[in-house]
Amino acid sequence: MKKKQMIENVIHGLFFMLGLITVGGVLLITVYLVISGIPAIHKIGLIPFLFGTEWAPTKANPQYGILPFILTSIYGTAGAVLLGVPVGFFTAVYLSKVANPKIKELIQSFISLLAGIPSVVYGLVGMLILVAGIQRLFYVSDGASLLAAMLVLAIMILPSVIKMSVTALDAVPKEYEDASLALGATRIETYFRVSVPAAKSGIAAAIVLGIGRAIGEAMAVMMVAGNAANMPNSLFQSVRFLTGAVAGEMSYAGGLQREALFSVALVLFLFIMLLNATLNFFLKRGTK
Repeated sequence: MKKKQMIENVIHGLFFMLGLITVGGVLLITVYLVISGIPAIHKIGLIPFLFGTEWAPTKANPQYGILPFILTSIYGTAGAVLLGVPVGFFTAVYLSKVANPKIKELIQSFISLLAGIPSVVYGLVGMLILVAGIQRLFYVSDGASLLAAMLVLAIMILPSVIKMSVTALDAVPKEYEDASLALGATRIETYFRVSVPAAKSGIAAAIVLGIGRAIGEAMAVMMVAGNAANMPNSLFQSVRFLTGAVAGEMSYAGGLQREALFSVALVLFLFIMLLNATLNFFLKRGTK
C-alpha cells in the first residue's frame, strides 16, 4: 500500500509540474511581450498608436497607427465566424444525429484531413482559385481582399467547430431524446430543442476555439488579403491583419519599427485574452 501511495504521489507531483510548466510558459510569453511592447507605445503614444489610421514606418515622418489592423482583424474574424459557424454547426448535427455510421466515418475522415492541411496550403489555394474567382465574379481590379480572407478563415475553422460540436452532441444521454420522442416531438424538434441545448457548453467551446483559430491565423490571410495597410472600408479592399503586420515586417524591421511590431503583438495577445475571457464568462453564466 505504501509503495502504491508513493507511486501515486509521484504521478500527482509530475502532473502538477507539467501544469506549472504550462502556466509558466504563458506567464513568460506575457512578461516578454509586455517588456518588449511597452517602450514603443510610450514613445509613440497610446492614442496615436491604437487609433492612428496610417501605418508608414519608412516615411520621413514615420506613422505607427494600427487601427486599420485592429478593425481588419475584428471584421475578418467576425465574417469568418458568421460564415463558418452555421455550416459547422449544422454539419455537426447531421453527423451526430442523422448520418449513418459509414457516412459519418467517411465525412469525419475528410474533416480530420482538412484540419491537418497547413495554413500555407490554404493560402496558396485561396490565392490561385478564390482570389481569381472574386476578381472575375465581382469585376474588381484585385481579388486579394477582406472577403477572400473571410472565406479562407471560415473554411479553416470548420474542423474545430465540427469535431468539438460532434463530440458534445454525442455525449448527450440517449434517454433525453427518447423521452422527447415519447412525448410526441419529432426527431428534428428533439435534435434542436433537446440535444443541442444539452450540448450548448461544448458547442460554445467549439465556437471559442474557432474564433481563436481565425484571429490568430497569419500565413493564409497574408496570401489572400493583399497585405496592404488600408482601412477596411469595403469587402473588396486589400487589407492587413494584426498577425500579418507582425509576420510580414518582423524579419527586416529595426529600431522603433521593430519595437512597434512587438507592441502590435502585445495588442493581439491582450485582445485574444480579453475575447476568450469574455466568451468564457458568458459561457459559464449560461450553464448556471
